[in-house]
Amino acid sequence: MSCCFELLKTFSVFVFGIQLIFGVFRWIYENIVGPRFLEPTDLRKYGKWALVTGATDGIGKQYAKSLADRGFNIVLVSRSLTKLHDVAKEISKSYNVQTHLIAINFTDGPEIYDQIKQQIAGIEIGVLVNNVGMFHLAPEYFLDIPDRDKMILDIIKCNITSVPMMCSLILPQMVQRQSGLIINISSVSACIPCPNMSIYSSSKAFVAKFSSDLAAEYESQGITVQALTTGSVGTNMTKVKGGSFNVPTPKQYVESAIRYVGYARNTNGFLPHSLMQFIVQFMNFVSPSVTEKLMLKRMREARARFFKESQ
Repeated sequence: MSCCFELLKTFSVFVFGIQLIFGVFRWIYENIVGPRFLEPTDLRKYGKWALVTGATDGIGKQYAKSLADRGFNIVLVSRSLTKLHDVAKEISKSYNVQTHLIAINFTDGPEIYDQIKQQIAGIEIGVLVNNVGMFHLAPEYFLDIPDRDKMILDIIKCNITSVPMMCSLILPQMVQRQSGLIINISSVSACIPCPNMSIYSSSKAFVAKFSSDLAAEYESQGITVQALTTGSVGTNMTKVKGGSFNVPTPKQYVESAIRYVGYARNTNGFLPHSLMQFIVQFMNFVSPSVTEKLMLKRMREARARFFKESQ
């Protein structure tokens, strides 16, 4: 009996050791070696047009600019036609590419996807960036979210429904050409405890899971699907100033994330965010209850800071 127990213990240690070694090497390759030292993926191989949702602010606007800088014509999708015209003018002037504007509110009903389908008819889209997303005013306890019932439905329609529906519109033409890139913006909040952000973080967990499974389904057909579990970026939605070591500007973040295409399927896209996620996940592994309390305290501080600055 003791012999069998020793054998089982040895085998368990061996399996754990192999998993640890491969996990460490994979993390180093995906976060350091590939993005920083190997040749970046030539995005132009995917096509001539890119479509970006939530394209008038923050990460979405920067993706539109960064892809235009690489020679892509851009389909800009957002709810404000005025802002769309402003971004289109800026892109056309700076990068000499074509733009196509679609004014859509992703919290509206399913009919919006028929409208988008009609407006992109005949456009061969090689890159799809599902960036559009929303969050309530500040971190908050679930029952204290202002206009809670409407906010729940709006976040589901904007953060969750938009991703598979946009993929449903664009993926068929990518499969037909056997080439395409889909980038879905998730959040690090999907991977770590995030009390006071329960609806938002859960919606982003859907994006990460959907992206991973979609990638497995269509990788053999020339389609690259990437989920970006972003940390804090200096945008209007996060209401933090970018430019620091762990809070990049949208340009710093997007230019970093683009380097991860082809090297990491599910990634933070920014090394300091990867390190932060690793630390929090390790803390959560050691003591989930302590980690949850620390994260709750951090969220309450963020809420208090927001309302103080808003006065």
